[in-house]
Formats: sequence, C-alpha cells, structure tokens
Amino acid sequence: MTAAVSLPSSLGVLLEERASTHAEHTALNFVEQALTVSYAELNDYVNRVANVLHDLGVRRRTHVAVMSANSLDYCACWLALAKLGAVLISVNARYTPRELDYVLTDGDSSLLLCDTQGLTVAEQLDAPPQAVCFTPTSGDPEGDWSERVAAAPVEFAIDTSVGLDDLLNIQYTSGTTGFPKGCMLSHRFWLHSARLMVDDLDFPVRRTIYNQNFFYMDGPFLAAVMMLAGGTLFMVTRPSASNFLTWSREHRIEYCFFFEALYKQPEQGNDADNSYRLMHTFGLSRDSHADVERRYATLAREAYGMTECGAALRVPMSVTDMVGSGSCGLPLPTRELAIMDDQGKQVASGEVGELWIKGPGLMLGYYNKPEATADVFRGEWLRTGDLFRQDERGYYYIVGRKKDMVRRNAENIACREVEEVLRSMPAIREAAVVPVPDERVGEEVKAYLQLREGFDVDDVNPERVLEFCRERLAVFKVPRYIEYRDSFPMTDSARVEKQKVVAESEDLRLHSYDAVEQRWH
Repeated sequence: MTAAVSLPSSLGVLLEERASTHAEHTALNFVEQALTVSYAELNDYVNRVANVLHDLGVRRRTHVAVMSANSLDYCACWLALAKLGAVLISVNARYTPRELDYVLTDGDSSLLLCDTQGLTVAEQLDAPPQAVCFTPTSGDPEGDWSERVAAAPVEFAIDTSVGLDDLLNIQYTSGTTGFPKGCMLSHRFWLHSARLMVDDLDFPVRRTIYNQNFFYMDGPFLAAVMMLAGGTLFMVTRPSASNFLTWSREHRIEYCFFFEALYKQPEQGNDADNSYRLMHTFGLSRDSHADVERRYATLAREAYGMTECGAALRVPMSVTDMVGSGSCGLPLPTRELAIMDDQGKQVASGEVGELWIKGPGLMLGYYNKPEATADVFRGEWLRTGDLFRQDERGYYYIVGRKKDMVRRNAENIACREVEEVLRSMPAIREAAVVPVPDERVGEEVKAYLQLREGFDVDDVNPERVLEFCRERLAVFKVPRYIEYRDSFPMTDSARVEKQKVVAESEDLRLHSYDAVEQRWH
C-alpha cells in the first residue's frame, strides 16, 4: 500500500508557513509589470484582501466568482478565499454574457470580482450580479478596490477549522453535455497534486513561468507547486508564445509547461541559451519531441492530467529511451490506474480501453450535478473518458477519447455546446461539430450545417453564421470551418452519426469555408 503524502492542513496555512520560513523570498514576479512580491508581502496582501471580502459578506462556503486577466489581485483572491474557507469560481475571461450567466447561476455565485472587461460583460446580463471591479471605477461610494485593500487591516485570523477536504474551487470544464460542468476541487486536490510534482522532480525547483490564464487549473496548480517548494512563480499578464522564450531566458526559468504552439514559433539561433532543466509537455507530437530537446538543450518529458484528477502520469526525468514514443509515462505515487472496457472489466496489456484513476486528491464531484457525478465515478474509481493502452513495460499511451470534444490550444470545447448555439439560429435545422487536426493549435472547430427548407447558402452565408456564433460563444469556440449539407446520416435515437460524416473525406477542410483564410477550400 502506498504511503500517505504529508500535506499542510490547508492552502491558507501553507501560505502562512511560507511567509514565516521564506519571508523575503520572491513568491510572485509579474514579468511585464516589473512587480515582485515576497512571501511575507503576499501573505500581508492576502490578509487585507480577506478582510475586504469579509466586509463584502464573504464567509465560509460562500461562492465567489472571479472574471479577470492575470493579476496580483486574482491570485490574492484565491488565497484569501482559502483562508476564509470560501469557494472560488474561476470564470473564463473571454466568456460572453450567455456563458457568464450560466456559470454564475450554476455555481450559486454570491459575488463577482472582475476587471473592466468582465464588468462590461456582467452589465449586459438581464439581472447583473453584485460585482466589484479590480480596476478603479468612478462613483463607488466605498472607494475602488485598491483603496479598500490598502485601508484594510493586515491582521487576519485564518479559519483553522478549514481542512484538506473542504471545497476551494469550482473549476468549470467542458464536457459532452453542452454547458461546462463545475469540478469541485478541495484544498487536498491542489496540495496533493503539487506535492506529487515537487517530490517527483530530480531537482529543487525554484523558478517556473506561467504563460496561460489563471482561470485555467494550471495556474493555481503551479502556484501551489511553488509555494510548497518555496520558489518563485513568474506570471505574465498577457500570455504570448512569441515572448515566452525571451521571458524564460531573462528570468532563468528552470521548469515550465511546454505546448506545441510554443514549438511552432520560428527557431532562433540562441534557443538553447536558457536555464531550463525540465519541460513538461502535454500531447506533444512524437516527431517534435526529440527536436524540442535538441533545440532547447533540455529534458522534455510527457505528462498527463485533467481537471477532475489533477496530476496522474509522467515520464520520469531519468528515463531517456521514451523520447518520441508518445507515451504519457507511468503513474505518479498514490495514483492507481486501470484500463477498462465498456463493461468495467480490465483489458489485457496492449488492448485499448478507458483510463480509470483512483487515489487521494481527486475532485469531489460535479457541482449540482449528481447524475453526472454518479456517471463519472465507479466507487473510488474516476472514469477519465480518455482511451489508453499500456505496453509490456507498464507505460501508458493515450490513443483517443470518448468525449465529444475539440481540443484547441489547450482549450476543451464541448461540441454539443457549439451545436446547440448553431441550432438556435432559425435557419439551421441540424448541426454537427467535429475537430479538424491542425499543426499549429492541435485541433480546429468545424461545423457541418443542414439548413431548414426554404433557406439556402446565400440566405445563411458563413459570415452570418460566424457573427451569430461570436455573439454567443467565446472566440475560441467559434468554428473555423463551415460546411453545408443536404442531410445527415442519423442513428435510431435521432443523433448525427459523426463518424460516418467524418469518414466521407480524408481532408476535413475540403468543401468548407475557412474563417481564418476567408475562402472556400
């Protein structure tokens, strides 16, 4: 039986420990703002924010939504809510009013904290929520956010009754049921995954960079990793693939998450001039793997995780013969894995089935969705929805997924959500959304459309469809490719047989309008 992992009693307690043991060490460095914050300064700021939130009525188990670009206040709100025993609802900053309204309602949010862009979206709702803007706004009788925080007491009594299994985040993730589902993530979820990663590295990690938006799970995860390690998280306000290597070089970054889009940047003669010791990659193409190591003169190791389970698999740093194999590696300590068939029986080695995961620190379930929770759990086992095989050495390989989704630039896009928006357009009778492989972003969104009788392509041209989608979907969900059809092959249960549609063409771009190139293929 695997030994238990030693953890602080909560994320708030961990921050207070680091403010004592690493007081002058830099906790956060916002690279575009020349803003650095030590652990002692961060803890003081978080205490002030916690007092402001308490004055706003936030108590233990209060749900607070945050819709903002990366900022010190976003990070501080998460940690302040941890100290209060409250719950953060992370909102994608690119959401439309329709999407924001769903998340606020589904997540039972009592308060929205946002930047000016988020406030603009919130004000378009039929019933605007109670909202406080991080950016100074005129006419606020209580003073703007920065004034409130500056005036708040620096002393705050952390709620010590908050424990590892208390809910901390409701993290929305796209699934196959249309709207996203809220994964309930506890203090244990973050601390356990972070501890597994810190302990697994062959070096004491001190400097990592986060080049994504904090409303994704990778941001809080890396923040927890660095707090456990007593290191520095370098954060960008506006993620940029073209600036990533420059930032990494300037700040002597040792460890990072590395995606295909970063590798697609033009090669420079000094790419190997960096301080990387390890890049964790996710879904990197086999052909690119060895060249990434050559180009950046560092180790690149594939890993696997998801919002529902956190960290699960990785190729150990010491293993050199799996480069370019496509394997996600071996289970992290405390993680039990099994590959199951549709009847819930384990398949033989080499056969394909669904990956199931068991162990501490999994999500608590989907918020307010008992049926979805019951469907994803089988006792202590979590069904991932991803198809895997295992070789004779025990290494795991992802071969596909059961989920009806598009994976675009690390974004999970539920096909059904896009289809429901398209079907709500009066002239569209049926819609089917599928992924189209793309070298730059992984997969693009393609929509097949069947128009209602009496309408033709001139009536419902691609630009009209795209404009309709842009008003109702975040930009990354809007289809790139649109193809019109007279009919669809249907199942007995009146569902489009997408596999048959996709099988009709070797190149899914053909006969489609391309919104990026603004032409027909």
